[in-house]
Amino acid sequence: MLRSISERKRNFYPLDKHFKRQIKEILGFKPKRYAVYQLALIHKSAASRFSKQNDIHNERLEFLGDAILDSVIAEHLYESYPGRDEGFLTQMRSKIVNRETLRNVALTMGLDKLIVSNLTSDTHIGLYGDALEALIGAIYLDKGYGKVKRFITQKLLQKHINLNKLIETETDFKSRIIEWGQKNRKDINFTSQEQVSARTKKPVFVSHLLVFDEIVGMGMGKSKKEAEQNASKQAIQMLGL
Repeated sequence: MLRSISERKRNFYPLDKHFKRQIKEILGFKPKRYAVYQLALIHKSAASRFSKQNDIHNERLEFLGDAILDSVIAEHLYESYPGRDEGFLTQMRSKIVNRETLRNVALTMGLDKLIVSNLTSDTHIGLYGDALEALIGAIYLDKGYGKVKRFITQKLLQKHINLNKLIETETDFKSRIIEWGQKNRKDINFTSQEQVSARTKKPVFVSHLLVFDEIVGMGMGKSKKEAEQNASKQAIQMLGL
């Protein structure tokens, strides 16, 4: 699909000097195929601007980039922390690839200035992080695995993510709220369901955290686990824990 789209239309919108300069600054190298990077930065909400079929958007590249990012991060952590167990490595990878971390990295890199979307980060929590994953997919298709691996390790991890600080960052809010409930004899329950976003048409999980049947936290995420963590984080803030 990607190749047929790229061949049908060389660029999805006029390729000006600003885009070329910005994308090269973000990547740290000169692209071969600018069109694939343009595609990586087109959110589905804006697809109708480029095709009547609404098929020109970055979701397929996001899928690809997500898998590549997980693989590179897993290898990097495995090599960097030889004495740590699987639980530590899994938790660290989760901290790196979560929505908030990826969003912050995308904003720091200036990716938000190039994204084509009808949404804002306030209406779609994964807007910038999704674009970063799509960009990773684009690098892989344009330059290959070696180049995208260097981009992730040298550009993202070394310049934009402080692993030592991340080790100290709490992300397991669900365990914390459950422990609080057990200690204080509070009945803690989660209700989670998968919905389709009316704006993006993408599946999203919505979770509510209940204390004695009273909702004290709500969270959204690309997975049930992420939604429950976000609901737990809000509950901790609401309860002042």
